[in-house]
Amino acid sequence: MRHEVSDAHTAMAVGSGDLPVLATPWLIAWMEAATVRAAAPFTTPGRTTVGTGVRIKHLRATRVGAWVDVLAEPPAEAEGRRLTFLVRAVDSTGELVATGEIDRAIVDRQRFLARASAQSSGINQGERGGLP
Repeated sequence: MRHEVSDAHTAMAVGSGDLPVLATPWLIAWMEAATVRAAAPFTTPGRTTVGTGVRIKHLRATRVGAWVDVLAEPPAEAEGRRLTFLVRAVDSTGELVATGEIDRAIVDRQRFLARASAQSSGINQGERGGLP
């Protein structure tokens, strides 16, 4: 996946720093999006994947106007419901911007949403673990 760095993608814009370069949170979001695409062959109708872990090293700054290619290498096969992707990002000069691993879990879409809804309902009804 190729992304062009805009002012909206900078550390200054998202508050993760005060420089006008690609923000790590945006880089991670792009890497996660690449894993979603790469996970498609591991899912069946009614199933999807959710992110469960991120281990990224952001190695190089990328300026506004440059582009970043993000690559996600899927595992040869799933370990049960778990998938670990090797990810990397390369900038328009061919330099390595970031490298790491992202974990995803294969879940039943409806069951996952039902659990998330039930958990939110408890919070919305005042069940906040003793907080006012």
